[in-house]
Amino acid sequence: MQAFLDNARSFPHRVAQRGWNLGNFAYGQRPLALFITCSDSRVVPTLFTGARPGELFELRVAGNIVPRYRPQAASGIAATLEYAVTALHVPDIVVCSHSHCGAIQGLMRPRQLTFLPLLAKWLDLAGHGTRAASELPLARQAARAGRSDPDAMAQLHTLIQLGNIRSYPFVARRITAGKLRLHGWFYAVETGQVSVERPGSCRFQPL
Repeated sequence: MQAFLDNARSFPHRVAQRGWNLGNFAYGQRPLALFITCSDSRVVPTLFTGARPGELFELRVAGNIVPRYRPQAASGIAATLEYAVTALHVPDIVVCSHSHCGAIQGLMRPRQLTFLPLLAKWLDLAGHGTRAASELPLARQAARAGRSDPDAMAQLHTLIQLGNIRSYPFVARRITAGKLRLHGWFYAVETGQVSVERPGSCRFQPL
């Protein structure tokens, strides 16, 4: 903890050295993208994207899950999505899953979650049981592999969350208007390699 305190203490000095004018942020924000990823400590979006302060509006939650639209539900996930799209008008949304993800392992082996009942309930909202999810090409690939490939499952999970995001009316309207683009990413924590969904293919390829 002391290292964190020391870095926090020296941060204003380092900001001045880098020439960042954080005072401009007092007047608002205009992020370039909403970046949705897992809470996992090994995944640091600003590290592998090179984003500077003010460029990423981040949403981090276990398994980077975005539940499907439920108009009567009070949800911090939905509220963050609404604010990013409706108030900040972000032009891009990235959903980034990662390798060695505990949430993905829980989806693959739910019996191992008996000691984590809240996580088990949260994973029920991931949307893997929907018809739309079962029709994705990656779902068929995972089925052929007996759902034993965690990276394929994580990539499938990414696509399902993108489908969940499209279920929000304010998202759908901006996509239709050509003002919002959705992107699927997969981050390998062991190498730092980022793979992205190829448009229209439901397949991922390394950058």
